[in-house]
Amino acid sequence: MARTPEQVVRDFCAAWSRLDIEELMAYFTPDGIYHNMPGPPAVGAEAVRKTIAGFLGGWQQTEWEVLNVAANGNVVFAERVDRTLAGGKQVALPCTGVFEIQGEKIRAWRDYFDLQTYIRAMQA
Repeated sequence: MARTPEQVVRDFCAAWSRLDIEELMAYFTPDGIYHNMPGPPAVGAEAVRKTIAGFLGGWQQTEWEVLNVAANGNVVFAERVDRTLAGGKQVALPCTGVFEIQGEKIRAWRDYFDLQTYIRAMQA
């Protein structure tokens, strides 16, 4: 049975806790886009991989708590708190991801959050 767009997003968020780049990349279409809003978008599998690998390289642990989900067709909004141990520092980052799903893959993912929340936690 095919997963709904909402289930794809929930599964993707849960997968982050395993810090496995191959598992995470399997969620994207080959031409997928990841736009971590403070920076430029990563377009295409190699750019998305490089961006995600950059995060994983500095993280010891992460758990994404999905608070609320709203879906309309293939578009899914997921309000989350991303709890991460990075460089020995605990970060709890509230954010919202907007996902466009194609089939059971992520075609586009845009994350919105306050960068200063992350920076302050890393400087503490």
